[in-house]
Amino acid sequence: MTAGTAPSRSDETARLFALRSSATADERAELDDQLIRLNMAVAVDATRRFRGRGIATDDLEQVAYVGLVKAVKGFDPERGHDFLSFAIPTIRGEVRRHFRDLGWTVRPPRSIQEAQTKIIACEGELYQQLGRAPRPSEIADHLGLDRELVIEALGASGCFAPASLDAPAHEEDDDPMGRRLGFHDEGFDLAEARAVLAPVLAKLSRREQLIVEMRFFRGCTQAQIGEAIGVTQMQVSRLLTRLMARLREELDVTLAA
Repeated sequence: MTAGTAPSRSDETARLFALRSSATADERAELDDQLIRLNMAVAVDATRRFRGRGIATDDLEQVAYVGLVKAVKGFDPERGHDFLSFAIPTIRGEVRRHFRDLGWTVRPPRSIQEAQTKIIACEGELYQQLGRAPRPSEIADHLGLDRELVIEALGASGCFAPASLDAPAHEEDDDPMGRRLGFHDEGFDLAEARAVLAPVLAKLSRREQLIVEMRFFRGCTQAQIGEAIGVTQMQVSRLLTRLMARLREELDVTLAA
């Protein structure tokens, strides 16, 4: 650091922690206060990934400050790792705990909730031990949990507040997410029905095809069909009954083939 240049947050934090290790109880309280004030922006920044999930930003920041206080009181500089590597997971763990208690929109199974509670409690410790983010396998070994359960619990943060289907898919893209999802197109069912029925209907006589066309495509009454083909309404009813039975048999054979 050159003369006249203000120390960086990291350097000043390290200096205050060095003083704190040999300070009296009253001095430690004062140093803790300085450390908290110095790193409040870090706490606020750690909440960015949790914003817009149904809990007010002011509330998130207050919870983050609680996590920062815990990080300051729990950090051990003698382990040789930067305070930030311990503070960030501690703060985020506190925020996730707040979401777990108050912010679930879709509640996962109890086993997932319980696993997430344990993960939140140990993440800060593992960060400080390893000097980096712990892998799911390392968390699982530390807690004695199944690795797949840990992975599922880590992914459960999406249950806090599901993303709106009207929200843009990307920041630079105004196209809503909902337009990119698959949907049921009734045209597929119609196309499938035509593909199955076409060879079956082709086997009918011209008179039988006319009856099917008038009844099911034009919506004609039995009386109108009878008038068109020269039979009574009762005879049309019997013809339709026999015709439907034949078509069902033909369809069963076609679908079974």
